[in-house]
Amino acid sequence: MRSTNGPVLLALPAFRGLTRKLILLAAVSFVFFFILDLALPRFGATLAGLLVLLPEEAPKLIWRFVTWPFVPDGFLSVIFALLSLWYFGSVLEEERGTRWFGELFFGSCIGGAILATIISLTVGRYFTIIGPPGKFSNGMWPVVLALMVAFARLHANETLTFDFIFRARAKYITAIFLLIYLVIDYFTLRRFDALNTICNCVVAWFFVQMAPRRGLRHNVSEGWFGLRNRYYRAKRRRAAKKFQVYMRKQGKDVNIDASGRYIGLDDEDPDDRRRMN
Repeated sequence: MRSTNGPVLLALPAFRGLTRKLILLAAVSFVFFFILDLALPRFGATLAGLLVLLPEEAPKLIWRFVTWPFVPDGFLSVIFALLSLWYFGSVLEEERGTRWFGELFFGSCIGGAILATIISLTVGRYFTIIGPPGKFSNGMWPVVLALMVAFARLHANETLTFDFIFRARAKYITAIFLLIYLVIDYFTLRRFDALNTICNCVVAWFFVQMAPRRGLRHNVSEGWFGLRNRYYRAKRRRAAKKFQVYMRKQGKDVNIDASGRYIGLDDEDPDDRRRMN
């Protein structure tokens, strides 16, 4: 909850858009795995093992790069992670738009997971402190912390009242939460999860630094149409030059501008059909 120097208002942010869909998807996933663990615990464990981010298996089962945040890691963890997603995700989505927020969320999720996997499979083989083989990452917290980093990058000095408990600047809240999460991961031997969290935050930070306000997809689309238009303009210029050569052979001189359009015909009768020859 964003606040000012006045009294603290116990108001929740808007629950809509892509933020709502992500929260509902994570909640449904938690209920699904909870019921599955009660009814078919072995099958539930096998299914979760196919969806978490495991660096040795992710290059062969690429859906892991997308599904790992939606594999729950505990009731309280899911509750606080979804509350944090609600707080920061809704503000970012309202401020920058659904497209930009979606690219930030899934860009951090997929890009951070790929980066963590590459580091674990290369450097991690020699320095097990950053992610020994056999470890995995799951849960919403790495992506949520990446969103907090993005929010802190955009509103570093804005005072927040977070979870109705913490009242501090955004950059301090983000630093405290990130430090606590990494310390817990380190001492519980979830070091690949810590590496994945750091990679998610790095990708989110670079996304905020480089991505346009309308999102990367908008820039890619504009670039594609610009390239397409340049191609057709060049094609039209080549056709105009060929037509100009043909008209000279017919004893007529026509002037064509750089865009391939006729010029110098304003003083002629527009109804003269000979202009079409």
